[in-house]
Amino acid sequence: SNVLKMSFSTQIKPKTAIQKSKAAPLSCSPEAASKPQPKPSYKLKPKTIDPFGAHTRPTSAFAAIYANGGIPCRLMHGSVKHRLQWECPPETVPFDPLLVTLAEGLRETKHPYTLVSKEGFKELLMVEGATEKTIPLLPRLVRALKAALAHSDDEVFGRGLDALVQLSAVVGPSLNDHLKCLLTNLSRRLMHKKFREKVTDALQKLEQYGGKATVAIIKCKIPTYCSI
Repeated sequence: SNVLKMSFSTQIKPKTAIQKSKAAPLSCSPEAASKPQPKPSYKLKPKTIDPFGAHTRPTSAFAAIYANGGIPCRLMHGSVKHRLQWECPPETVPFDPLLVTLAEGLRETKHPYTLVSKEGFKELLMVEGATEKTIPLLPRLVRALKAALAHSDDEVFGRGLDALVQLSAVVGPSLNDHLKCLLTNLSRRLMHKKFREKVTDALQKLEQYGGKATVAIIKCKIPTYCSI
């Protein structure tokens, strides 16, 4: 029996070796083994350069002016609330072109430009004699506010709406000649539930500061508006 077992094992060993040689993968060259193989998803999703990335997007005009010291105030970080520190008293600063620049900065979406433009515009309108300095700039200011009110970013729209109310409080009825071109964007946002209350409140303040003539202008673009 031992002789039979030995003869049987010698018969199957060559066959087993042949099977193993068939199952073994083909050997690769050292160069092919070291070369990384692309993933199956590479062809479906190749790496591309983002043309809108931070490294390719040009700096905005407001950011460039701020970096070059064209805005005489800086943001002071507090533990609870941030505030602006002016390099000189705001009442001594020329409104042209600073107020227009701050109005254009309302469209910014990055910190600290968002807060600098918002607070700077507000504080500049609070200085003594702001009315006389602001009225000649209304055409340019309205263009900047119109762009902010038409912006797709909700926070930019909110800053533009606040700035419009602040401007109306300073110039009063003088804004009526330019109000019509701003109401289209307000009417569009009025249809959204989350803006309805804020826009309505802003329209009522525009009427309060602009007088009776403001009501007719508002109703021309927003017929559903109810006068206060």
